[in-house]
Amino acid sequence: MSRPPLFTPFASRGVHFRNRLVVSPMCQYQADEGLVNDWHYAHHARFALGGIGGALLEATAVLRDGRISPGCLGIWNDGHIPGLRRLAELYHQHGVPLGVQLAHAGRKASSAVPWQGSGPLTAGSAYPAWPTLAPSALAHNVDWPTPNAASLEDIQQIIDGFAAAARRAVEAGLDFVEIHGAHGYLIHEFFSPLANHRTDAYGGEFAHRARLALEVVRAVRAAVPAQMPVWYRASCVDDGEGGICLGDTVQLAALLAAEGVDLIDCSAGGILGPVARSATVATPGHQVPYAARIRAEAHIPTMAVGLITEALQANQVIADGAADLVALGRALLDDPSFAYHAALALQVPDAHDLLPQSHGFFLARRQARTEVKAT
Repeated sequence: MSRPPLFTPFASRGVHFRNRLVVSPMCQYQADEGLVNDWHYAHHARFALGGIGGALLEATAVLRDGRISPGCLGIWNDGHIPGLRRLAELYHQHGVPLGVQLAHAGRKASSAVPWQGSGPLTAGSAYPAWPTLAPSALAHNVDWPTPNAASLEDIQQIIDGFAAAARRAVEAGLDFVEIHGAHGYLIHEFFSPLANHRTDAYGGEFAHRARLALEVVRAVRAAVPAQMPVWYRASCVDDGEGGICLGDTVQLAALLAAEGVDLIDCSAGGILGPVARSATVATPGHQVPYAARIRAEAHIPTMAVGLITEALQANQVIADGAADLVALGRALLDDPSFAYHAALALQVPDAHDLLPQSHGFFLARRQARTEVKAT
């Protein structure tokens, strides 16, 4: 029997993934001043033990004012390195490469954590609000504060912040980095005509709106070793009329590949507030076609994400050539051993090898007893 495509290895530059399943970056909102704590360790230990092929840490702020919320992880100073190293060592104990999503939240920064409303921090919030930056002085939504339009000096500080964060990721022993260019955060804001009304070299025509993304990629690529992968998460389409279309993202992906990006992580939406989404309808696997087209037309590996919840569904994404990797979020929160259970469902002969030796030994014995009773 041939091996299911989902459980074949994958390589991105010098990093090897034992299967095609990856922990999607999921914000936990549990940090204090960006520092990793025991919550993050426990959260990730579940996945490290469950047979996953690779993992990404949540959106991790490259500058303090670039945090989404006061609870977000940070990588803006060297004090963050030990905690990130602890998470890298956790995954490495189980043969799993770990990356970090480098992020700046732009005009969506200074937000409350979800269980306190998720909206912008206000004067009455327990944590003080801070000024936000965006390509233009346009609020994310009617109830949000107006951000400051980024100056050229601000833009250079942001680029430098991404580069410095990438160097810290290397120091922390992380295996790859992903630049967050999606979900209405700063790099996405610069690329989307819905948020970028500039008239200088960073706004207007496509090439100008793509400039920040490309400059950040160049800076990050120069800051990490040649064998370290650099990925890019894109919102492939916007959730409003006149925004980014898939053709725009295909064109951007080709430019990113030429600058040294190794994979496009294909998501969507987020540029507007709670509006009716004309372009992003959340159905099982709804973003897989974005990954498929970018892979075919921009000639770059892709990762599919978005309501992929079943083993057969995930395997078919890889079998069809729609994407090279599949990222899981909610499915892993529900079942941290999704990869192991998927391997059993797809009849992978060495499924037990995905687990730590003690887990695999006892589960193999239980399965053997079950098979004996069945006969």
